[in-house]
Amino acid sequence: MTYDRLVCANCAAPVSEGRCPVCRANRERLQQESPFSGMNPMALIALLAVLIAAVALMTR
Repeated sequence: MTYDRLVCANCAAPVSEGRCPVCRANRERLQQESPFSGMNPMALIALLAVLIAAVALMTR
């Protein structure tokens, strides 16, 4: 899950802005959770497309 769309229940601001201690703590936790958690969904789709193209080229 990306944190750029999450809204903090404590301050009602986007978690990615890190306005309050709760936002900053959750942002840090999400960043440490996965190396791909900071990427937006379009970047993940593009990465998947590149990997599929590489596998297709290797099979030929």
